[in-house]
Amino acid sequence: MDNLMREAGENLRRLSENTYPGRGIVLGQSPGGKLLQFYWIMGRSENSRNRLLVQEGCTVRTEPFEGSTLENPGLVIYTAMNEVAGQFIVSNGDHTDTICEVLKTGGSYHEALHKRNHEPDEPHFTPRIAGGINLNGGGVPAWLAMVKADPFDSQLSNRFFYEFSQFNPGFGWCITTYRGDGTPLPAYSGEPFVLPLQGEEDELMGWLWYRLNEGNRVSLALKIIDPNSHQSETKIVNKYE
Repeated sequence: MDNLMREAGENLRRLSENTYPGRGIVLGQSPGGKLLQFYWIMGRSENSRNRLLVQEGCTVRTEPFEGSTLENPGLVIYTAMNEVAGQFIVSNGDHTDTICEVLKTGGSYHEALHKRNHEPDEPHFTPRIAGGINLNGGGVPAWLAMVKADPFDSQLSNRFFYEFSQFNPGFGWCITTYRGDGTPLPAYSGEPFVLPLQGEEDELMGWLWYRLNEGNRVSLALKIIDPNSHQSETKIVNKYE
């Protein structure tokens, strides 16, 4: 466990020093036993930064801070978090809706993500990332997924799925859209990396927010899920509020 804590701490240091990991998802468990979903937005351009995360019931969606200046809303306005029959879904695009629609008909997140390709934002070809926590007693308890452009043919997508049988209290697993800054932006590669989630649930919001690059961070949402009652609570911080 000591080695894993050191690895998690080193991963947190790297994330803190990364000026542009892009959008990110963390799934994990607090030391007190609550299940956690984090989702953050970063932006380099005025259009990417012109956003808020807002809560409506059990959903979290993006909306423009200044609607009159918004460009290409299809890639920047979407539902980021939603819930379907004990399943808690988070993603960096409108594939949240695709996953939820398929789950409602008895399908799987695998099936849903095979309906979608990476984002058509040449030259970056941003990956679609997603995650889920399943408390309905059937299927995979938790998962992370990524749909990336094939490096040999950007018209094709490769899909990567990571499934978790359980979470260890005080730890989480993270994926991001990019490895760092650049032109074009280098897509994330490799497996999800472990992060420490030490402290009370209310403290973890600021703990992560202040580790994201100050110049590029835009919004962060945290959904706290009670594994017994299946009730959730959402906290949001926005740079522009």
